[in-house]
Amino acid sequence: MTDETTVGGFRGNSRRRGWRAAAEEALYGPGGFYRRPEGPAGHFRTSVHASPLFARAVARLLCRVDEALGRPAVLDFVDMGAGRGELVTGVLAALPADVAARARAYAVEIADRPAGLDERVVWLGGLPDAVSGLLFANEWLDNVPLDVVEVDSAGVPRLVLVAEDGSERLGERVAGAEADWLSRWWPLPAEEGLRAEIGLPRDRAWASAVDRVVRGLAVAVDYAHTADARPPFGTLTGFREGRERAPVPDGSCDITAHVALDACAAAPRARTRDTTRTPPAPAHMPSRTRPDTAQGTGEAARELPGARLLTQRAALRALDITGARPPLALASTDPSAYVRALASAGEAAELTAPGGLGDFGWLLQPVGIPDPLGPDPGLREPPAR
Repeated sequence: MTDETTVGGFRGNSRRRGWRAAAEEALYGPGGFYRRPEGPAGHFRTSVHASPLFARAVARLLCRVDEALGRPAVLDFVDMGAGRGELVTGVLAALPADVAARARAYAVEIADRPAGLDERVVWLGGLPDAVSGLLFANEWLDNVPLDVVEVDSAGVPRLVLVAEDGSERLGERVAGAEADWLSRWWPLPAEEGLRAEIGLPRDRAWASAVDRVVRGLAVAVDYAHTADARPPFGTLTGFREGRERAPVPDGSCDITAHVALDACAAAPRARTRDTTRTPPAPAHMPSRTRPDTAQGTGEAARELPGARLLTQRAALRALDITGARPPLALASTDPSAYVRALASAGEAAELTAPGGLGDFGWLLQPVGIPDPLGPDPGLREPPAR
């Protein structure tokens, strides 16, 4: 017999399960956090909300992809995890008229289409069948639910089980594909209390997204870490109304964790080497089946160029967002222009700030085109699996 209560719109009880299943329901189930009318912007601030400069930078990136594709008659832009359409709206507004006339914009989001959204935007609950252009996933992967493990007193990593009130206990030993992922990407010393987040669902989600890009570029932007600097106790946390709080899977708050972007970067290439598996898309972001999908035709054997990892600071600077102050001489010749330029510089500085938004990771996966940001000795190619 269980003690049931109603919490945050959910019928809760003392039942415990892994964090992946618990967060899936709390975020995307009926009455889940991401189905609320206020959307993500009601609870936390992303680069999209910080400044219109971010959308302008993405528009510039789309233009570079357009040039690499030879200025096609139709140019796709996919806003993955679109919130309430803020980014896709800003990108369309920032495009040159000739590019905007050829752009086909998609917003992929589980919530209903917001009222008043630009009629040019196609609102989808899952990925489009094929993309020729730019697929851009801003703070999407960090909300793909995953399981958490913790090392027990015997030095064994075990699944962390959680109840609707956030209380935890350790469950079974990690095994199978999850144990393999942990060993490869986040090996844990045999020290009691150390924790890790198994990013396998995110790898699969990213590989599934990249698989839809016929030609163009796929980009993921998120709080991230790599194998040389994994956080010893993980990063799982909650957000509500602009404040960080304990993660509680009852639908009352966002539940998020930083992304092992190096593991995600390797996943599409690993997938093309294994044509027998078709990793599923996350349940909260269903993928519309494509009958001629690469896994079904042998096209999965396509060779993808190496992905690139870089900071948002480096990416935005490559897209001409620098945060440089305007020359003081402008203040005397055109004071209004100086004030506008100074405000823009402040916004750019926030987007590129060390210790803040500038430290976000950008993962770039070109498909059939050169890297639109070009070679840069400061960029790192992730290790192959």
